[in-house]
This record gives sequence, structure tokens and C-alpha cells, in this order.
Amino acid sequence: MDFVAIDFEASCLPRHGRSYPIEVGIADAAGVRSWLIKPDPRWQDWDWTGEAFGLHGITREQLNDEGIAPETVFAELRRAIGGKRVVADSMIDSYWWNTLASVTACQHRSPIEHASALLDERGVTSEAIAVACAEADRLCRARHRADADALWLWTVLSAASREGQAIAETTWLRSAAAHGRGAPYGQPGAGNHQPAYSA
Repeated sequence: MDFVAIDFEASCLPRHGRSYPIEVGIADAAGVRSWLIKPDPRWQDWDWTGEAFGLHGITREQLNDEGIAPETVFAELRRAIGGKRVVADSMIDSYWWNTLASVTACQHRSPIEHASALLDERGVTSEAIAVACAEADRLCRARHRADADALWLWTVLSAASREGQAIAETTWLRSAAAHGRGAPYGQPGAGNHQPAYSA
């Protein structure tokens, strides 16, 4: 599945004031990666809320001591993503992408799509999504850090696609059995009679 799940942690939600990104994480089939973002001087007077801190637990001191310059983060983030699709579970992440990009020489507009677009394209049902969310909750117990949330989303989307395919195949086979039809070429149970080759 050629996509990257992305998540940002931020100083606050945009509705609570001028919000800037403090951490970004991505997850795909190759693994998980995240960056702490050193606040740009232009963000110094922007808002920081205790509510957001209560979720991510990242301090301003940690950002100043361990954070990476926004320009470096953005360049490494784009290289890590490459040509893959980028999906998030909220379009607020596009706001933080654009905020991060705005302090770089290359103000690349957000490529982020909502995860629902990917699920709709694959015809994933609500049933499959519920099963996938349960699997992600079981596998990804840590939350509210960018890498953990990106991994959770990638797990949901990957599991939902697999579950959706399994449900579709089961539904087709049940329908085929009820109507006395064989499985289509390439489906489980199909009598495809392909020639056998030995290695």
C-alpha cells in the first residue's frame, strides 16, 4: 500500500489561538519516524495551551533543547515521504504542514488527504473499519505523540483494507454459492486451471 500516514502534535488547536507544530510523525510499510520541531523565532509569541500539553507532554524546554530546525525537519519529511500519498485522520494536519512550510524557502503546499478518501476508494465498509480500529487499539496502546498516532492510523488503514477485501470476497462467495455460480478468475475457490510450473 503506497501511502504514508502523518500526524502532527502542536502548541494548541487552531481554534484556541495561533497554533504551531511541535512534532511530526509518519508511518508506512517501512516503519515509523518522527521529528521534534524547534520553534521558529516567528512563533515565539504564538499560543501554547495546557490542554494540548496535557495530551502530548512535550515541554517548551524539550523543544528548545532537542528540537530540530523547522527547515531541516521539512526537508527530511519531504524526502522520507517521497512520491507516496499522504493521509491524515484530520485536515487540521494540513494547517500545521503549511505552517511548517511557511518558514522554509520551499513553501510546498500540503499534499495531505483525509484518510476517508483512501477508505472510500477501496470500498471499505463501516464493519471493516470497526474491526481495524479495534486491531489498532490493541497493537498501538501509546497515543498522542506524533509517531504513535501516525502508526495507529497506518495500522487502521492497512487492516481496514485487508478486512474490507476479506469481507468482499466472503460476500461474493456466499452470493455465488446461493446462485450456483463459480468464483471469478483469481478469486478463492475459482477453478482457474492454470498450468503448473516447477522451479
